[in-house]
Amino acid sequence: MYEPTVARLTYRALLGRRRAAILFVLPALLIVIAVSVRLLAGADDQIASDVLGGFAIATMIPLIGVIAGTGAIGPEIDDGSIVYLLAKPVKRPTIIFTKLIVAIAVTMAFSAIPTFVAGLILNGNGGQIAIAYTVAALVASIAYSAIFLLLGTVSRHAVVFGLVYALVWETLFGSLVPGARTLSVQQWALSLAERIGANGTITSDVALPTAVVLLAAVTVAATWYAGQKLRTLKLAGEE
Repeated sequence: MYEPTVARLTYRALLGRRRAAILFVLPALLIVIAVSVRLLAGADDQIASDVLGGFAIATMIPLIGVIAGTGAIGPEIDDGSIVYLLAKPVKRPTIIFTKLIVAIAVTMAFSAIPTFVAGLILNGNGGQIAIAYTVAALVASIAYSAIFLLLGTVSRHAVVFGLVYALVWETLFGSLVPGARTLSVQQWALSLAERIGANGTITSDVALPTAVVLLAAVTVAATWYAGQKLRTLKLAGEE
């Protein structure tokens, strides 16, 4: 199910000079914010939770997921270079699965690691906050990568739709409409963080069993459907 050649090409595309520069901006900003807050406010569990929840989970990780998930396949479909990959004797679901693994790895690297470092800077992992949000980042990376990879497969405007979901649905509607939070990757990830964190500084509107089921279901469904959509792409000369 994992194709090394596809993985190498996908890593090369995602970590090219321009895209890698974009990926580094948000983690760097998170670290700058964490250092500034620590110097100005000292070590405080609630402030640490607010920074990690408000910026890392709500903004940084979805945006990195959009870049990595859509970038893993969208540009190849847009410019037509995907035909060279599809012409190879590799099953199309294998291509999707491999690209998903790469997108997850990149999203985790650029989100979970800086989230953990920022948590240590903010309060030295007091109340297990750094670890809790790191786990949330890891889990969210999987679901976001699957969702945005699917968008990259089905639409030429995947980045736009991804940004709408990440910034409008999860951030805007999620803060104004309680029912919308049930369909939020952010809230599912926070449900796991809430179980790990202490002092009640991390909260989620979704119960842990529901969050786990939804995370697994969305990831599997998005990956499966992306594989099915890739099957429908026809090469010149195919019957």
